[in-house]
Amino acid sequence: MNIKKIGLTALGSSLIATSAFAGSLDVTGSAGMSFGGANVGTSANGFSMYDEVTFSGGGEMDNGWTVNVSYQLDSSETATGNMDNRSLTINTNGLGVITFSGHGGDSAMSAVDDVMPTAYGEAWDIISNTLDNGSVGTAANFNAIGSAGSNNILSYSNADLMDGLKLTVSYVPSGTGEVESSTDFAIEYTGYEGLTVGYAAGENNAAGGTGNTDNETMYIKYAYGPVTVGYQESEIDATAATADDEFDALGITYQITDSLTVGYTESNYNAGDKTADQESSNMSFSYTAGGITLAGGFAEEKNRGGETTAQNDVKGYELDLSFAF
Repeated sequence: MNIKKIGLTALGSSLIATSAFAGSLDVTGSAGMSFGGANVGTSANGFSMYDEVTFSGGGEMDNGWTVNVSYQLDSSETATGNMDNRSLTINTNGLGVITFSGHGGDSAMSAVDDVMPTAYGEAWDIISNTLDNGSVGTAANFNAIGSAGSNNILSYSNADLMDGLKLTVSYVPSGTGEVESSTDFAIEYTGYEGLTVGYAAGENNAAGGTGNTDNETMYIKYAYGPVTVGYQESEIDATAATADDEFDALGITYQITDSLTVGYTESNYNAGDKTADQESSNMSFSYTAGGITLAGGFAEEKNRGGETTAQNDVKGYELDLSFAF
């Protein structure tokens, strides 16, 4: 009698019995177009169109856990065979949520790098580095301060530890583009009506050795009636003083009607190896009627990338028209 074979067969049957669940697979997409431009550069065509389709599915297991998967197709992702964001999520029904992001996921700190209220886009994000927005010849803009980011991010979140408190922990493994692994954590409190307070800290060990940094951010937002205001500060602590960076941002939105929201946000990035701070601002709006949304931002950047030449004072805009089905 083959005892090993019997044991493995029984184990396999048990796993099949306990993991079986009824699930579904849905296909969703978006339809829309955007147009952007800037006063610096040689942009010939600022029009673009959405080109993403998402396959998502999931179901409930016998033990009450739910499992969900998401795969996004994007024609611009030619390097990965058109496969873009993808993730596997396991909700343990009271013990937290485990997410494995094969691509397109955020670490715990990067997910809250700039959470200031805005009707459309962050202050630094409207004028991008692409040719469509005419940034030829200018310095690369500074974004917000996040932490390490790569493929195959593993994260855990739990909002059931205490009423109004959410904890998130993430792990970015070493690999391509990441010399050493990095870990983050974030906490957010929403237990008081209208108030959101958060803190996150993490490592960016992508460079390895003396190039590793410790990053942190803290923020506060308060919503009262139609008005939401917020303020955020972040910093990078590095071995070399010239690599110590600081970031701060503020924002305010006002919901004029159920359909129309306007907002203003600004940010300041102080890089340790630059003599000037990048100052970014964005006036934005969003209008929704039925399944149609028209939104846009009008932005300005001074000393883009910490550089003081005239071409690094940039003004630009982006308009977006989207349809929900």
